[in-house]
Amino acid sequence: MHIDYKTRGTCAVMIHLDIDEENKLRNVKFEGGCNGNLKAIGKLVEGRDASEVKDILKGNICGMKDTSCADQLSLAIEEAL
Repeated sequence: MHIDYKTRGTCAVMIHLDIDEENKLRNVKFEGGCNGNLKAIGKLVEGRDASEVKDILKGNICGMKDTSCADQLSLAIEEAL
């Protein structure tokens, strides 16, 4: 399943990801935001269980914001599941 998720409250504006038939994350890519850090998140979550990643990243904040790109990824996964 492919998901295009419009983020809220972050520098990244969109998250693209796939969840395969085994519930594994594939091809996580962010548009906008901190390029190097967000590429690293994509590499770190590649092949990991979507539900596990959602639980780990949910609630992560960035600076004074009440969300972050990682938190938005957890919301994208939650919406997809």
